[in-house]
Amino acid sequence: MTLRELINSVDSEQYCDSALYQKLRETKPEYGANRRIEVKLVNGEIAITNAHVGSLGDVLTYPIDVEPELNISKVQLLDTILHELSSNGFTDSDEAAFWDDFDNQQKAKIVR
Repeated sequence: MTLRELINSVDSEQYCDSALYQKLRETKPEYGANRRIEVKLVNGEIAITNAHVGSLGDVLTYPIDVEPELNISKVQLLDTILHELSSNGFTDSDEAAFWDDFDNQQKAKIVR
């Protein structure tokens, strides 16, 4: 199942307040590089990988591989992926501050 198929398989009424969900529903799937979204349990937490690689249109086409031992419903899976895609709950100002620091050449020289 791809992320697009997962989005279409859940009750959209449940996500009427989610701007990210609405954006993903409206995004046209693209067919770029063939990657996979991986879902597994790491230290008792659900870990999502490859959800940030590519455009939103690309990510919609990625198949989702769920670790066989992980018993998770479609709603739980979508909630976890949306949480990962939304920067793990960072606020807009937190995210803006991160990217401002990321582009700050002075701080980049300190790290190097």
